[in-house]
This record gives sequence, C-alpha cells and structure tokens, in this order.
Amino acid sequence: MNRLLLLIPTSTYRTRDFMAAAAALDVAVVVGSDRRQALAGLTPGKTLALDFARPAASVEKIVAFSKRYPVRTVVGVDDETVVLAAMACSALGLPHNPVPSVRASRYKHLMRQMLAEKGLPSPGFRLFSVRDQPAAAAAAVDYPCVLKPVSLSASRGVIRADQKAEFVTAFDRILELISESEDSSPEARHCVLVEDYIPGREVALEGLLVDGELQTLALFDKPDPLCGPYFAETLYTTPSRLPERIQERVRGAAQEATRALGLTVGPVHAELRLNTRGIYVVEIAARSIGGLCSRVLRFGAGVSLEVLILRQATGHASGDLRRENAAAGVMMLPVPRAGTLRCVRGAACARRVPEVVDVTITVPRGQPVQPLPEGDRYLGFIFARGRTPEAVEAALREANGLLEVVIEG
Repeated sequence: MNRLLLLIPTSTYRTRDFMAAAAALDVAVVVGSDRRQALAGLTPGKTLALDFARPAASVEKIVAFSKRYPVRTVVGVDDETVVLAAMACSALGLPHNPVPSVRASRYKHLMRQMLAEKGLPSPGFRLFSVRDQPAAAAAAVDYPCVLKPVSLSASRGVIRADQKAEFVTAFDRILELISESEDSSPEARHCVLVEDYIPGREVALEGLLVDGELQTLALFDKPDPLCGPYFAETLYTTPSRLPERIQERVRGAAQEATRALGLTVGPVHAELRLNTRGIYVVEIAARSIGGLCSRVLRFGAGVSLEVLILRQATGHASGDLRRENAAAGVMMLPVPRAGTLRCVRGAACARRVPEVVDVTITVPRGQPVQPLPEGDRYLGFIFARGRTPEAVEAALREANGLLEVVIEG
C-alpha cells in the first residue's frame, strides 16, 4: 500500500491542506501527532501518538508501527517534526535528506557554521550559554546585532540590539522564552545565538529539491521593511519585482546554501537578505512555507504546493512546477498587543476588496494572544490574486485597513 506517515504537531496550521493533498492523490495517510486521537482504537493503522520531544523513542515507535503497517515515506510538515521525519526515514531505509543536514537547517547555529565553512556570505556570529552573564556577553559583540533562540521559528525571540543595555534586556527575554521550550536538544534550551545585523531588502524563496537541484517554485518580495527591533513578517507578494539578474543571484545563493548543508530532496523555504555587499541566507529550512501562506500558490493545472510535496515524497513525478501566471500575495496579521482576543471586525468588508480571495482568522475568540517576540502565532491571513504584484499589494493593504482587532486586558 502507498501509505504515508505525516508528522503533524497539534499546533500546526497545515493539517487541512496536507490531508486534502493526500486525498487528491489517493494516498493512504497515517497521522503521527503529539496527542493521542480520541477514536484511535476504532481506526487501527490510521494514527500514531508520538512524543516529538523524545525523537529516539519516537523513531522506535515508528519502526515498530511500520512492521505492522508498512509506510512508504515519512513527512514532517513543520519545523518541529522535520528532524524526526529524517531520522525515521533513515531507520526505515527510505529515501531522505541526511539527518545532519536537516538538523543543520533546524538549528540556526549549525546552519551558520556550515554556510561559513563553505565560504558563503555570512554575518559574524557567536553562541552564548544561558550560564553566561548578559553584561559580559554584551561587551563581547559588535553592534547592531540580532539575538535569537537557535531553534524557534516565525521570528519568535528574534530581537535587534543597538547597544549594550538593549542586548541585556533582549538576552533575558530570550532566556525566559527558551526555558519554556519543549525542544529536547541541549542547545535549544541552553543557548542564545547572536549575529551581526544584516541591513537590506529581504525576500523568501520557495523551492523543491530534485536530485540535489533546487527548482524555484516562487520568489516572494517582502515589501514591508524588517529592521527590528522585532521581525514580524507581514506581507509576501510574488512574482518578485527584483530585476531578473538579481533574482537569478538569489536562486543561486539558495542553491549554494542547500549544497552547503547537504540537502538533496524535498521542500525548501529560504529567507535571504540583499545589500551592496552580497546576498545573505538568513534562514534555510527543509520544509515548505509556514502558516497558511501556501494557499496563495497554485501550480500547473491548479494543484497546491502540498500536492507537489506529497507527489515527490511518494515517488511520483512532481508534474508541472510552474506557478500560475497571476500575481499572488498573502498578508499575515500580527498580534498588536497582549491580551484576550474578543473579535476581529470587518472581515466581510475586507473580502469584498477587488483581488482579495479570502480572509481567514485563525485565532478563536476568547483566546489569549501575545505579540512578537514572545508570541507564537498570527491572528490570521489575507489572500489576494491579481494582474500584478503591485495590485495585489495594494489590495492586501486596503483589506487590512478595514479590519479592527479588539483585544482586552
């Protein structure tokens, strides 16, 4: 049987889209989750409860499960599960990226080391222990700099510091944040990475590795500047408005980064910064774009990004990788302040803006919310398609201006 094990954290936005892709491909799915399903006993071979914080024990459980219900591949849909997926594939003798390569894409200090060793443009960086005194660490770095946890995603805990006092404050905030992390790796819970701040424009590249060659699926501009002190991403539009020669250099930099890490197959999401000194890889992840952002992407005859990923993972030809001709974009709605979300008004009006195709609020009413750098989710997403990226950007901004976020507390 063409059985696929999808490792899906309960906190992810991605479940619906990956399950729809599997249904479209008629692939039998086993859901590996960090929470036991209530009806698991009534659906044997359909679900598997795993402890993502204990990868070695989870691999043993996956191998034992596969002896009874053989799986063709294991796919991790989010940062939390990609290393476990690679470890499981290795244990089962299935095609996969090397575990050290995926681990390097997951842990920022390892990525920095490997990129620098290959001579790729890289900021200066230092790894500090939680046992280090913040004031001493502040005296040992250049400014401006960016402090970040080594394993959190979506800009959580990423803080710019322009002077020593800001460094100390940021260091303490990150220590509190990582103390609550469920990541089992020692570096994730006991280290803070500090990098030189890279000025410049930021873009995101969505790609698929086929036999080590990076196929670019979409190159997103980020029209809003990301200068800090926090780095909440808001707006993505594609196709990029950069000159083609610059786009080609971006694609080349992302390809070089995948080779430096040793990644050879599957989805890649890369964040890059451009300035007069070069093109810098900020992040490179062995998974697809996060949140619900993939919903703006359609390929070939209208298939989703998740379909492309699962086609490749189950050994089928990826099909037409060309993105649709229309421009597209997504706006991620950041949390403006801490409190309890009461409502988001104006969504119906926002949906009526020309070129807007949907507005999705993902946080239920009554839920506590917190902004970056501590927050771990967006309020929702606005999606748009149009003739040009300029028109898409204008539509997203107009729709966002019609929303009123009510937070109490």
